[in-house]
Amino acid sequence: MDKNSKEESKRLSMSLFFQRDVVMRLLIGLICWLGLFLFLHFREVRYKMLDLHATSGQYIIANVDFEFPDENQTVIFKQQVLKDIGIIYVVDGAQLRQVSYEFEHYILQGQEWKTLLPFSSYEELYKTADALENLLVQTHFTDARTIQTMKDLNISVANYLVLTKINHQQTMMLDLDYWKQVPEQSFHKSLREILPKIKDEVIDFVLTFYEKNPWSLVRDTEIELSVKKLIEQNIPQKFKRVSAGEVIIKPGEKITPHYVGMMQAMKKALEQQRKLWSPLTILGNMLMAFIFVMLSALYLYIDQRDVLRSSQKLSLIVCVVLLTLAFAKITEFILLNSGTNLLDVIQYPLIVPFAAILISILLNSRIALYSSLLLSIILAIALAFDHNRFLVVNLAASLIVIISSQSLRKRKEVFIVCGKCFIGVIPLILSFNFLSHHIWNTGVSLDMGAAFGFMLVTAILTMGLLPILESLFNVLTDITLMEYMDPNNELLRRLTLEIPGTYQHSLVLGNLAEAAAQSIGANSLLCRVATLYHDIGKLNNAHYFTENQQIGVNIHQLLTPAESAQIIISHIQDGVNLAKKYRLPQPFIDIIKEHHGTTLVYYFYCKELELKGGRVEEVDESQFRYPGPKPQSKESAIIMIVDAVEAGSRSLESISEESLKEMVNKIVKDKSNEGQFDESPLTFNDLSKIKSTVIRTLMVTHHVRVRYPEKA
Repeated sequence: MDKNSKEESKRLSMSLFFQRDVVMRLLIGLICWLGLFLFLHFREVRYKMLDLHATSGQYIIANVDFEFPDENQTVIFKQQVLKDIGIIYVVDGAQLRQVSYEFEHYILQGQEWKTLLPFSSYEELYKTADALENLLVQTHFTDARTIQTMKDLNISVANYLVLTKINHQQTMMLDLDYWKQVPEQSFHKSLREILPKIKDEVIDFVLTFYEKNPWSLVRDTEIELSVKKLIEQNIPQKFKRVSAGEVIIKPGEKITPHYVGMMQAMKKALEQQRKLWSPLTILGNMLMAFIFVMLSALYLYIDQRDVLRSSQKLSLIVCVVLLTLAFAKITEFILLNSGTNLLDVIQYPLIVPFAAILISILLNSRIALYSSLLLSIILAIALAFDHNRFLVVNLAASLIVIISSQSLRKRKEVFIVCGKCFIGVIPLILSFNFLSHHIWNTGVSLDMGAAFGFMLVTAILTMGLLPILESLFNVLTDITLMEYMDPNNELLRRLTLEIPGTYQHSLVLGNLAEAAAQSIGANSLLCRVATLYHDIGKLNNAHYFTENQQIGVNIHQLLTPAESAQIIISHIQDGVNLAKKYRLPQPFIDIIKEHHGTTLVYYFYCKELELKGGRVEEVDESQFRYPGPKPQSKESAIIMIVDAVEAGSRSLESISEESLKEMVNKIVKDKSNEGQFDESPLTFNDLSKIKSTVIRTLMVTHHVRVRYPEKA
């Protein structure tokens, strides 16, 4: 494949990468927008919580028109309805069995019915009488008002008949006149439905026999109780209407279940007033969430373009924001559904500092500040707390956390940061109390206790989530960097014992790199720590490197220049392999790969050229060039410069500012001419600052001591 084809292939692959990256960032933005929309849309309604049996200390006014179940009126209404329920009678069972026996005897012994019903059989008469007996057993008799009440409450009255004359005694008589007054001949009609094949004259004959008896009715108290229970269950709830602005509770009144029911009904009315599933409500919350997301994207575009271009960092921010929203929603749910008046005890929970400390540690303080401001506004809008005080307290607490996190170097210091935040919000809590015309009361103690509890939970959650987020999003924090500086680290112990010369070289290099990085605003701690590991590949062939060789012993004298160069170059890949084996962070691996870029191993290249009689065409330059890539970050470029400068300074015969300046300028110029900085974000101004800082640091490092006189 020729050079043009390679370049075209590279451009195509880069184009596909950027397309995938744009899609990923859009997907991250969509997830953030959706999460924010759901949080804003399904927000709780704030209303005054009441403690049952407590005494109200203030006026509570209705915020909206609503109706609430009036238990007192419902009970009174139920009592009035039940008072109107009459006695329910049934046919005397003993008499019914006696009459049925007489009818059976009549049709068995008598011959009269055969004359009246010549085409009917004994079986038809018996079936009809049996059906009528069952019908009379199931029939209940009561007054018209009771039956009407049952109808009004949708209680079945299929087996109920009206008694026009009731003497309200335990027993009463059902005379012959009643049978004639039964509307639509109910018994005849019912028997016709039960026995569709029986002739009408048979039904009339049986009914006539039963009607001639004066029937005794007895009161059925069991049926009365069941009917009353049904009526009580079916009586509709009575509601009382309350208008917006109407006083619900006055100061000094005792909180009864009646008032608690009113407040719950008002909450329900407020929720219904929001019209949660109205298209306009959904559209409004979607638009609001979209505005917040676009404002965030605009801020990142203006102030944090490197974050906006990184799907990894965007994912981290969105993850922390969604975790904070979930933390807020869980807190709100617990406070609103605790069964006690926790919402009055914890008036403004500290939630935003959780996001502030995570983003400040994992990214930077500027993004943490913007995120804290945005989250404070969103949570103040959506949560059922005192909006103004919640916004002020959370924003102030977040500022304290961000300022305190600047020097965070150890994980346990998270507790110190949260402690500072707790101390910082105490004056705010006191100021709110003073504005309420109180110097000290129980509420202040409760507010301080709640603030302490929230900051303790924040510290614990932060300690637990930091390692997970660092690993998940491949983020290298200052805390992790400090842990890699621990001399007890296995790799550092190996460097100290096996290649002490390289280790000393790395220590000096760390000071130079840290100072240079500070001068241009790069990550100075990363430079300091990464230099400790940048040459770990030399562990595999320690004695091939000058700083680890014994005086007078040079093993390269036994090798050709090409072989020596390959061994020197191999420390890059060996270092990468060791770094992966010991699971070093990716930025360390990148610096190991990039700190020599694609430069030549110039000493052995010149040796090979000398062997070839100066004939450049006979020397394969690729055998003497590091594989790269070139430095991709400011930190890699800084370490490349100081590595070359530190090595060069050891070869100077005399150390002076002029000699150091000449050497540094030459090294930087050579690297720049070779294009080693082309892929890094270093500017000419950065290079100028790095050079001056490195020269000044080297002068201090190589200072001249006063010669002491010899002892006599």
